[in-house]
Amino acid sequence: MKAAQMLKYSKEIQVIMNDIKMPEIKDDQVLVKVKAAGVNPLDILILNGSIRMITDYDFPLTLGNELSGVIEAVGKDVANFQVGDHIYTRLPVNQIGAFAEYIAVNEDIISIMPKNLSFNEAAAVPLTALTAYQALNDVLHVKPDKKLFIPGGTGGFGAMAIPIAKSMGLYVITSGSERGRSRTFAIGADQFINYHEENYADVLRDIDYVIDTLGMKEIKAELGILKPQGKLVSLKAVPNYRFAVDNNFSVWKKLLFGLVGARIDSLARKHKNEYRFLFVQANGSQLQEITTLVEKVDIKPSIDSIYNFNNINKALTKVSTGHSQGKVIVTF
Repeated sequence: MKAAQMLKYSKEIQVIMNDIKMPEIKDDQVLVKVKAAGVNPLDILILNGSIRMITDYDFPLTLGNELSGVIEAVGKDVANFQVGDHIYTRLPVNQIGAFAEYIAVNEDIISIMPKNLSFNEAAAVPLTALTAYQALNDVLHVKPDKKLFIPGGTGGFGAMAIPIAKSMGLYVITSGSERGRSRTFAIGADQFINYHEENYADVLRDIDYVIDTLGMKEIKAELGILKPQGKLVSLKAVPNYRFAVDNNFSVWKKLLFGLVGARIDSLARKHKNEYRFLFVQANGSQLQEITTLVEKVDIKPSIDSIYNFNNINKALTKVSTGHSQGKVIVTF
């Protein structure tokens, strides 16, 4: 079978197409024929070695973190899925490989696809939806009727995060360019800030929660709009000591991340706020909850472009520019 693989960490956005052996499934695994896979900034970070401190890889490595597909075989201990099921998943960070014709995955990380989505649409959901769900539920522990701000929420992440946040009873504020305003309101946002005309730091106060999607340059401003005891979870800034503890990292990694995150932790304490960093995990049961919500509210992911699997390098290059309006998909 064909797989898109990297041979080493490199700043060059390039994978090669290799013929590799078909995977053999274990008793608790299913064999999936991949129909579509999402291409993400995370794939670029893995390519260039930026997340080596979180997880390091052996080479050659088949890239790809999320997919949709059809089950072609099941292990003898698999209880909840059968041959022919349409599934989707975010793969475990240490067992990626969505950019391949087939993959073997544990049944506890997959979910039946939402019935209202095509394979291409379903492949755009797991990573962003689980990120939003885990940020809101597992890290922020949000309460209804509180205010949430998502800067830059007009792209693929906001398309999932906003309806999930609304389903949890939150008042949702986001920012972006004017062309995203109508779609943002259509999926449930309560307030929109056009960043070309207004600075969110000047107009927002007493916010309960922030999901940072912009990184280090905005952390100080985002902390500044939180009320005392407010919480910020970042998807793009830096991990800290709490992140290392939550992920059961080694002592030396705890010390290292403690040093890396010390400046932001100090800034958060100064504002009487809490700073957290999130690296999304595979979780089939949470993805099944997301499936139910996607079907109930008829959520549609934001898709920028679709490439044939043979053009995987063009898809990766598109994502690396940061100019995509929604998810980039490769289809098989």
